[in-house]
Amino acid sequence: MTVGDTVSTPAIQVERVTKSYGEGAQAVTALEAIDLEIEDNEFFTLLGPSGCGKTTLLRCIAGFEGLSSGRIRLFGEEIDELPPNRRPVNTVFQQYALFPHMSVADNVSFGLRMLKRPPGEVGEVVERMLDLVHMAHLADRKPTQLSGGQQQRVALARALASRPKVLLLDEPLSALDLKLRQRMRVELKQLQEETGITFIFVTHDQEEALTMSDRIAVMSDGRLQQIGSPHEIYERPVNHFVADFIGETNFVNVRVSAVERGRATCRTSSGAEVEAEAVGGCRVGDQVSLSVRPEKIKVLPTGETQGGSLKGEVERLIYLGTDTHCQVGIEGGLTFLVRVQNAHEAQVQVQPGDTVALAFDADAARMLVD
Repeated sequence: MTVGDTVSTPAIQVERVTKSYGEGAQAVTALEAIDLEIEDNEFFTLLGPSGCGKTTLLRCIAGFEGLSSGRIRLFGEEIDELPPNRRPVNTVFQQYALFPHMSVADNVSFGLRMLKRPPGEVGEVVERMLDLVHMAHLADRKPTQLSGGQQQRVALARALASRPKVLLLDEPLSALDLKLRQRMRVELKQLQEETGITFIFVTHDQEEALTMSDRIAVMSDGRLQQIGSPHEIYERPVNHFVADFIGETNFVNVRVSAVERGRATCRTSSGAEVEAEAVGGCRVGDQVSLSVRPEKIKVLPTGETQGGSLKGEVERLIYLGTDTHCQVGIEGGLTFLVRVQNAHEAQVQVQPGDTVALAFDADAARMLVD
């Protein structure tokens, strides 16, 4: 990464990392030829379903798992041979792993005392860390006297106290209820910005990833599928898996009938024509899939159809407060989901059984060639 006339070294460089368990026919590959760079002072998220390899990659960075091949660098230095306690990284686990017999303050100071830091310095750091996570008033309590959110804050303060160069977070919000999770997302991002430490966050929750991350790496079956900003991942998925895993989307299979000036005219099996941005060097005759997000579709009542639309019948309306979900059965046997915000000027004007057209701009249809 270049800033002005200076070149900054990435916080983490993962180079062709493979991790396998077992041998021969019984071998299981958890990570396959992973390449990625994580910048200094970045909130970077490893996102994917259970078993995709994201926690294994985190544990490899921490040193809890050895590599089958490849290398990992931290600020340009190889750390593959370093044991976990000699790597300048700390990990916050899903279960927090606080010492139940110690007070909040003692939990936070534990690592510093193991490093034999002067008592005066330990006291100052503990006070500063507890202020940072808004837990100073509970310094004398035991972990069992704290709520889940408070325990998480203590675990964060403990992990940050020794000023690691990188903080690893393994699904630390998964044990919290929805409201607390939503609040902690904001606090966690703010904490990263205030400390300037690189955070590597593991989650299977797409909303968490989109809310907090500077960049996201989507993983599946031990492989990287796409790396990009939340906006890039959501708006421009590179394949079917990413489009399906991130948020909600509709898929329709089409054949490219014309390509001109970066736009492809596509025809569905029922003969309807829609347009999309041409990607991947698509050519006339190619069979591709289009991904269209529910919020990018307009529902037009009978008599208001327009070019580039799909005909269908409203099957169900689901009221969700802020918006209404319309399930529309379209020609070809597919069901499209359309999200309509419940603003006064955008109220749903159709009912189940109505014949409608679903219209969307070419920019709303993402062509997938995998």
